[in-house]
Amino acid sequence: MNRHPAPAFDLFNVFFERIYEPSIHIVLSFDGRLDETKMKTATERLIGANPYLGSRFRVVDGVPAWEVVPDNCRETAFSVHEQARDPEVPPPPLGVYNAPQVRVGLFRGDAGDTLAITIHHGFCDVSGLFSLARDLFSTYRGIFDDPGYWPPSTGAYDRGTNRILSRYSEEERTRARDESTPFIDRWRFPVERTGRGRPRVSSLTLAPDRLMAIGAFAKEHGATVNDALLGAYFLALLRVRDDPADRNAPRGILTSADMRRSLPDLDACPPMNLSIAFELTLSVPEGAGLAEIIGDIAAETTLCKAGAFDAGCILFYEDLHARGLAAVDAFFDDMADRYLSSGLKSPVFSNLGIIDEDDILPVPGRDGNPIGLRDARIVPCVCWPYGFLTVASTFRGRLTLTTAYEEGPYSAATVERFLGYMDESLP
Repeated sequence: MNRHPAPAFDLFNVFFERIYEPSIHIVLSFDGRLDETKMKTATERLIGANPYLGSRFRVVDGVPAWEVVPDNCRETAFSVHEQARDPEVPPPPLGVYNAPQVRVGLFRGDAGDTLAITIHHGFCDVSGLFSLARDLFSTYRGIFDDPGYWPPSTGAYDRGTNRILSRYSEEERTRARDESTPFIDRWRFPVERTGRGRPRVSSLTLAPDRLMAIGAFAKEHGATVNDALLGAYFLALLRVRDDPADRNAPRGILTSADMRRSLPDLDACPPMNLSIAFELTLSVPEGAGLAEIIGDIAAETTLCKAGAFDAGCILFYEDLHARGLAAVDAFFDDMADRYLSSGLKSPVFSNLGIIDEDDILPVPGRDGNPIGLRDARIVPCVCWPYGFLTVASTFRGRLTLTTAYEEGPYSAATVERFLGYMDESLP
């Protein structure tokens, strides 16, 4: 059996299924019809060109691995649905224990086709999903030009973090380990009850002039758009919780950073997991708005990203991974037990960046003539108590805030009120 070792970041992102559903989707809406036969062929050939896409995650004799399965698994990766996609329901999850590691769903609506490309976070992060979408449409176009076209083979590639860690000396790694501190959960998003419910998506899209206003405001305060979004996230959490104990007290959120940005061959990086999480802690006084806290946010993000902050996070996972599967199991058992017993879990915000239409277009329709792309957005992992995640993605200057959650444990009205509070906190 053909197996490839699964590195630490893959293993941990598989095991996070204990506290949220790790499927991630990019949803692309067109103003015409795609050629479903050619898109199915493009999907199957994309899987055939990357051995990890045609694999399932397995643990064999205590060793996590990607195990290549027979070629017929490719046929299950593409489906056509003769109805429009419901934007308030996430596409179906992808099971990492079965191949393949990408699924493409084509939804037929009156306004045109919608394509949902789904991955599991155990296989890759959002940057990897962007890469897969780009390669899928490149293959689709190639098949129009030459029915025998196949995308270039990736072969088995290094999915680990060595390229990033190699930038640090042993002394820097030791210091990063010493300076690394555990995340502290001091609050959570309001819940109705614990347990599981019905998967749902809530989102809010801001027009391009709003994004320009946010950018101008951030620049005026020596900050970035991401700093402004993080500040609005803090303020919205304070409002939706409405707990006086949160004021003037340290409260933290988790956010993310993509380590590919430090690699010289960013564009050549195949799909994998190279994103890390870090914590931002802030104390917000009563009556403070975004103007009063954005400077602190900017200073905190700058401080977090200084030095070897990425090495500290990577080494934590690598060191735990090296201790074996029993240690990783115990870590996740302790995490889940701690959340349930304390009722605390810091919310997460991640700015996923710009969805570049040049990665998708031009797109031939059924007759070979180009069709237009109306919208593109990310549907993130689905959370249940006590996890809560909001992501931002930008397409053609429109910034969309999206959260996927299980309704019942969470109230849809509360979530949508929370997004409204973020809207009101931004310029």
